Amino acid sequence: MSQTQQTPKTDRPWLIRTYAGHSTATASNALYRANLAKGQTGLSVAFDLPTQTGYDSDHVLARGEVGKVGVPVCHLGDMRTLFDQIPLEQMNTSMTINATAPWLLSLYIAAAEEQGADISKLQGTVQNDLIKEYLSRGTYICPPAPSLKMIGDVAEYCYHNIPKWNPMNICSYHLQEAGATPEQELAFALATAQAVLDELKPRVPAEDFPALVGRISFFVNAGIRFVTEMCKMRAFVDLWDEICQKRYGVEEPKFRRFRYGVQVNSLGLTEQQPENNVYRILIEMLAVTLSKKARARAVQLPAWNEALGLPRPWDQQWSMRMQQILAYETDLLEYGDLFDGNPVVDTKVEALKEGARAELANLEAMGGAVASIEYMKSRLVDSNAERLNRIERGETTVVGVNRWIEGEPSPLQTEDGGIMVVDPAVEQEQISRLNSWKSARDTDAVAQSLAALREAAATGKNIMEPSIAAAKAGVTTGEWAEEMRKAYGTYRGPTGVSASVSNQTEGLEDLREAVNSASDKLGRRLKFVVGKPGLDGHSNGAEQIAFRARDCGMDITYDGIRMTPAELVESAQQDKAHVLGLSILSGSHIPLVEETLERLKDAGLSDLPVIVGGIIPDEDAERLKEMGVSRVFTPKNFQLNAIMGDIVTLAEEST
Repeated sequence: MSQTQQTPKTDRPWLIRTYAGHSTATASNALYRANLAKGQTGLSVAFDLPTQTGYDSDHVLARGEVGKVGVPVCHLGDMRTLFDQIPLEQMNTSMTINATAPWLLSLYIAAAEEQGADISKLQGTVQNDLIKEYLSRGTYICPPAPSLKMIGDVAEYCYHNIPKWNPMNICSYHLQEAGATPEQELAFALATAQAVLDELKPRVPAEDFPALVGRISFFVNAGIRFVTEMCKMRAFVDLWDEICQKRYGVEEPKFRRFRYGVQVNSLGLTEQQPENNVYRILIEMLAVTLSKKARARAVQLPAWNEALGLPRPWDQQWSMRMQQILAYETDLLEYGDLFDGNPVVDTKVEALKEGARAELANLEAMGGAVASIEYMKSRLVDSNAERLNRIERGETTVVGVNRWIEGEPSPLQTEDGGIMVVDPAVEQEQISRLNSWKSARDTDAVAQSLAALREAAATGKNIMEPSIAAAKAGVTTGEWAEEMRKAYGTYRGPTGVSASVSNQTEGLEDLREAVNSASDKLGRRLKFVVGKPGLDGHSNGAEQIAFRARDCGMDITYDGIRMTPAELVESAQQDKAHVLGLSILSGSHIPLVEETLERLKDAGLSDLPVIVGGIIPDEDAERLKEMGVSRVFTPKNFQLNAIMGDIVTLAEEST
């Protein structure tokens, strides 16, 4: 057979995943097994917000949040159920978990041992990146220094006991969601990597450090500008190799390899004409698959209707089929890198690397990533504000949003809205199971394991071994996290709003005059209190609303994420708010708004106008208005100036 007739050597496809978890461990297990049967080759677990932030399902802050954006895992029994009939020794499991990563990994190890697995053969990843949580996602618990110590604990334990496990997934995904430019995404993620490697270096013998470096992985975002995104990934590869070799002296190429998984951009998915999101997802996937040199190791795609709510199994299947068609039907994997030597690509990659190096040097001069959290946060708020400004001005085209708005109704959106809804009864059922678990466990064993965990945290020992023992004893997520809070303290991250500088001027003069006029009528400066009740840490929308309100001349109060309805009502009362704005993107808007309105009534503030923003289905929006909410804003309300005008009108009408 001639050379041209030979079957070309085909690369192995990337791991095909869907990011999934909802309602209960039982329901999520059924979804995982169904997806694996459909051809999924790895698991990617989404946990609910109480689990991510270290609260049991019965905690006051967990109200309305249980099972909404992921699966609740309160104890070993939940983890056991979650992976029932799934052999963990053979599975590659990614767990998107950060502040409670040591605990969820401990539960996973305990569940695997119950299955009879050799834990040294376990493969997978815990995200375990707290710095990006302070900057963009908000599921942190403890301050930066002890959080970095716990990241190191996980990495050190995995290196010695689970050598195929990735102990940290440095996550630039949410940086882009928070507005990062490609250069900022590169620099902030790599600065985080440097902070972690600096923490890890003293923990192992010098000769073992390169292998430990080789276990660090990344989780990135790919946006719609797919040429830039592909070049960004090639820049990541080069810069990581450069850092590993020059900063840390890692000589072996296999330990300098840039290993990453990806979920393509959810920020750009639109509520308007949502069927267009299918094309966006496909184009974004090409950015992380076309270049062999910078191809993702694992890919998970959002579903076309993710801007509307929780995707159904069919929607997830459709996104998985997109990956399978590219991997198995096309000839992409039969060829080398398609872009080597391309002058356009080379020029763009070098420009991105130059910009990222400059930002890295700036962060280094400020003391590194941990010392620069407030600076990085303000930079993200600024960048996101400019992104939104360009969309508002029409400089950035978003099809179906600010251009070609008219279209036919989507036949994909059925009468039920085309999304999955979590039954409110799930929360009480989960609490009942939690109570049953607590009543059936050995209380002495629990107390002893918590004492050992407490001693390890207090003395600076590695917390992984006592955490695994606590998992086996029946300790709950909330109990584990409470020990970490006691030992290391709690933390409130910067909002980035007060330090940000606005470049927005278009349309603001009229708004500023309107705010001044309204303030004169009110007898004092128009006071707007912005809050995020519950555990939702997606603060981008609230930050931009507060940012724009400040630029309009309003007196704003925005204290960041994770506020209880009681705290927000107290703030509205103390600050004498004219309008109260609530931002909730976790799907928990009904119970949280209902409680807030009840507390306002009890405080004698039933006439205070309340506005709500979030991913809110139309029927829920109508229900909120019937409850007394003045305005409901969803992602389709992207004109921030129009929202500011509504706030002024509501304040004037309330006098």
